Amino acid sequence: MPSGPSSIATAIVSRGFQQSSVHLKQPYWLKILRAGMDRVVSVFRSKTLKLHTTRSWDFLGLTLDETLVTPMEFTNGQDVVVGIFDTGVWPESESFQEKPGMRPIPSSWKGVCVEGEKFEPAKACNRKLIGARYYLKGFEQEYGPLNMSGNPEYRSARDFLGHGTHTASTAAGSMVKNASFFGIGQGTARGGAPWARVAVYKICWGINGVGSCTEADILAAFDDALHDGVHVISASFGATPPLSPFFASSADIGSFHAMQLGIAVVFSAGNDGPEPSLVQNVAPWSLCVAASTIDRSFPTEIVLDSNFTIMGQSIISKEIKGRLANAITYFVDGVCSLGNWNRKLATGRVVLCFYTPGLVYEIAQVAVKTAKGLGLIFAEPFTKPIADVDDDIPTLHVDINQGTIIGNYLAESLKLPVVQISPSKTIIGKSPAPTVVYFSSRGPSSISPDILKPDITAPGINILAAWPPQTPPTLQPSDDRLVRWNFQSGTSMSCPHVSGVGALLKSVHPGWSPAATRSAIMTTAYTRDASHDSILAGGSMAGSTPFDMGAGHINPLKAMDPGLIYDMKTSDYILFLCNTGYTQEQIERIVLPSSGVDTNCKNMHGPNANINYPSISVPNLRSPITIKRTVRNVGCGKKTTVYFGVAKEPDGVEVVIWPRVLIFSPSKQEKSYYVTLKPLKKSEGRYDFGEIVWSDGFHHVRSPLVVLVNNSDDFTI
Repeated sequence: MPSGPSSIATAIVSRGFQQSSVHLKQPYWLKILRAGMDRVVSVFRSKTLKLHTTRSWDFLGLTLDETLVTPMEFTNGQDVVVGIFDTGVWPESESFQEKPGMRPIPSSWKGVCVEGEKFEPAKACNRKLIGARYYLKGFEQEYGPLNMSGNPEYRSARDFLGHGTHTASTAAGSMVKNASFFGIGQGTARGGAPWARVAVYKICWGINGVGSCTEADILAAFDDALHDGVHVISASFGATPPLSPFFASSADIGSFHAMQLGIAVVFSAGNDGPEPSLVQNVAPWSLCVAASTIDRSFPTEIVLDSNFTIMGQSIISKEIKGRLANAITYFVDGVCSLGNWNRKLATGRVVLCFYTPGLVYEIAQVAVKTAKGLGLIFAEPFTKPIADVDDDIPTLHVDINQGTIIGNYLAESLKLPVVQISPSKTIIGKSPAPTVVYFSSRGPSSISPDILKPDITAPGINILAAWPPQTPPTLQPSDDRLVRWNFQSGTSMSCPHVSGVGALLKSVHPGWSPAATRSAIMTTAYTRDASHDSILAGGSMAGSTPFDMGAGHINPLKAMDPGLIYDMKTSDYILFLCNTGYTQEQIERIVLPSSGVDTNCKNMHGPNANINYPSISVPNLRSPITIKRTVRNVGCGKKTTVYFGVAKEPDGVEVVIWPRVLIFSPSKQEKSYYVTLKPLKKSEGRYDFGEIVWSDGFHHVRSPLVVLVNNSDDFTI
């Protein structure tokens, strides 16, 4: 292995109930492996991972309407601490100011606010923002000293990139009235758990505007956060497949330790969709979140020659007026990419560009801006147009049909039409929602297809949240705008929505395990949009499957009272690792050493279908199998409760539930049932989907059922 950044490894060293990481170059970590040092749990190469609201919480049912009762998010959460693993925080933001009536910091909190560049703990931290740490050792081992010249950053927990400020305020920001982006999306901003405490762990650092997070710093942050006393961890980062084994991933190891200590960890699914099997953060002991839309749109009027109007989608705060021009005037074959630019200037022109395979709008933006264009109208497939804050140049998104109409108008005009683009408006309730966004990473998991991932979907498109006022909203040096609120999109934004709900659940049910929290969120999710039709899968014209949205769209109020839960213990996850084929040595690299934890597989390897997960995934059904699940009644335990089971069968699969009735009494709150799956068809390489629902007439406890029948006869070419 050559020397340099690529040869840096992370060694995990046991220190009591925690672990720490040290950085080693090749000769040293090879010697450690050969010597078998007793306190070294694991050695693996440190990699770099990438970073992956005014309306969204209303859309989720956590409204501000106090006419009947005080909203539950304002009566819960004060003793819950949400840890944010991200790019830091802008502590002066109104989202992180303590509100009147906020109680003293919980006595269980052991964290600190660390002093650093332009970050004075006495001024930055309070009863709301109770912790702030930063981690540079791993980053500087990989990339050298933090470059401050021409690369704005703060050598402290202060945030420049804005990503961390945005996610922290989304999860647990205080309530702030009249938030907007230049008047767009105006409303009351707040996090899902506005009374929860926030602790930030800055693990990601900017390199030319892109956040990079090293494995070593991630592990160090987990180490501190678990000791500090956080209750929920929100982590919006990941690595594109191929995925590392669980025993060679800091995020997976750290989140396993968190699970053992009763701390729920929520990850983003990644932004590599819509192709299948690119979902990230797939460990069964954490939550993996896809991204979907809310019922808010930003229609933007395009007027040609004062007599022809068409509506696009954008987030534009100022009127634009110029001449409409065809892309073919400035780009070879009309393909708007920098390599096709013919060096003609498009000064004063709004250029109409069309999507072609491989040409995304960001490429067209760079090309038109380089050609000195005034604006861009980008026509793309019907499933893709999404408004966004113009990154390089004001951009209108229209679908292919609308683009064709505009193009025909342009072709029939004797001279270039005058185009006038009005500032965007904010419309609520007029668009189908939710829809899983096209870029949200899809399942099945590439390393553990017998566990359904993602687990859930949540709002992740055009989320308005807090922003550092000294950071341009587009991060572009040429952008001289200063804002306190900004729109962002991605699974990075959906992740903190689920983290906020997790904080509320922890407050309402402090004794629940992370598995119980995940179960409540998954089994109460819904799979129909606001019009009661199936949730669409962005990037296609079809309805979503569990590989797009997991169990469905999060429903916070229902999750507070799920009826039944599927719980899991550390031993269940160890069994999963055994079934996956890991050795005892590899499992010990993942598990936090503690009394009563047995990592010996005892030669008991089998399918993971019987792991007590809230969903059922069978990726290789060749013959009938029977699967066991155990549920616990967390509803009214003072009386006898009866649940009836119903199955929706995947195509070509017979599903039999036994028993079909579960009776819970005050003395018997836990019951098991069995699901037999029998293939009724010859098939190969095709997934089919169903569900199992248990209901007592009030609660509807739903589990997705994912089956791949794989019994076709062998054949040769």
